[in-house]
Amino acid sequence: MSDHQRGVRHVEHAMGTVFSFDIRDASTAAIESALDAAVAWLHRVDEVFSTYRSDSAISRLARGAIGLGDCPPEVHEVLALCVQTRRATNGWFSHTPDGRLDPSGLVKGWAVERAWQILQEAGAHNTCVNGGGDIQLSGESAPGVPWRVGIAHPLHPGELCTIVTGHNLAIATSGTAERGAHILSPHRGAPADGPASLTVVGRRLTLTDAYATAAFAMGGRARSWLDHLDGFEGFAMMRDGRSWQTRGFPGRGDLQVVGGTVG
Repeated sequence: MSDHQRGVRHVEHAMGTVFSFDIRDASTAAIESALDAAVAWLHRVDEVFSTYRSDSAISRLARGAIGLGDCPPEVHEVLALCVQTRRATNGWFSHTPDGRLDPSGLVKGWAVERAWQILQEAGAHNTCVNGGGDIQLSGESAPGVPWRVGIAHPLHPGELCTIVTGHNLAIATSGTAERGAHILSPHRGAPADGPASLTVVGRRLTLTDAYATAAFAMGGRARSWLDHLDGFEGFAMMRDGRSWQTRGFPGRGDLQVVGGTVG
């Protein structure tokens, strides 16, 4: 087995979900150190942004216990990104969807992208970082072999509805199969009436994840919006079992495949 095939794998529980690191480069001291730093970063994000922790900066800010000037710089960065994304999506993404401060729709993708960047800077160029199904990947899964990421079928547990193939991609899926109707429509203040699931593919996960949330909230408007959005593609599985995908989506739809999700 070559060094490229050996790599490093790690699973970490943080932010209320499971993060997996799949590094296909040979292990080095720099990569091992970067992995430790990436894991520490995820726990730092949880400490600052968890809406389930009363002592987090975002929870204290939301209830008025502190002001924005009292928050760490990460909060300023994330809230600025949220404002930019709200404008870019005509309000379909919001960090205050029900009137309360909650940037969770952007934070996880932002955290995964930053963890991936830490590894990139240490020389881990063939890497997949998966945060609860939102994925940032780069390079190859093996020499000459692109990454293949299976998207779970929301209507048929254990099956895949499509497979995304590529080398340098971010992949985010929004839906109700895992967490129920947790995505609110900012324009209605009620659960979004979106498809069974909607996957967006881009280059970097921060915006890809936020755009997946926005597109899901759009419902029937999502396909046209994604078709005209430079640098992003989409795939949706509808509640009646039909599916659609944008013209450049890097995958294969209508699959009946049982098995693993990343290769």
